Amino acid sequence: MKQIDPIWIERARHGDEEAFTMLVEAYQTPVFNLCYRMLGESTAAEDAAQETFWRVWQKIKSYDPQRSFSTWVLSIAAHYCIDQQRKQKITIFELDEYPDFDLGDPHMPNPEITVITNEEEETLHRMINQLNPPDRAAVILKYWYGCSEEEISQMLSLTVSAVKSRLHRARRQLAEVVTKNQSTTLQRGSYDEALSL
Repeated sequence: MKQIDPIWIERARHGDEEAFTMLVEAYQTPVFNLCYRMLGESTAAEDAAQETFWRVWQKIKSYDPQRSFSTWVLSIAAHYCIDQQRKQKITIFELDEYPDFDLGDPHMPNPEITVITNEEEETLHRMINQLNPPDRAAVILKYWYGCSEEEISQMLSLTVSAVKSRLHRARRQLAEVVTKNQSTTLQRGSYDEALSL
């Protein structure tokens, strides 16, 4: 995230639209990324990011300058996404399209490595999408944004112990999914090996 001049925040709190535009420019990427990881679809993430900034503009006069501005903005985005997930029960993750490769260009990534990386990311997103919305938000804020448990508790209006409990439960659930996937892959590999004999 870009460095935010506190003067921008103060000016925006007093209705300065130019200062607010600077805040939007500084936070648009992290807000979009959070919404995308929460909702799993780029169009929904764009809509959620726009709604987030609309809500920030509506509430900015009530913002407490003693609180981290980035935490406050991301908490608005996270709450909006949780509400959307509860309403729509979003479970589908839009797969990233693989880039077109020019094999003659030495600067292009190796297609095999890129496909493996995309498959790993797709699997991770599928697993995260199996978590309930508040757990998903806690995991994303902790492991993608590096938020502390205290910050997450403020952002999601939970106690610190509830955040710890949600993160523990989410890690356990993700570990179970990984173990199940590995077991299925091993069984499939044994089956394929038997067929080749």
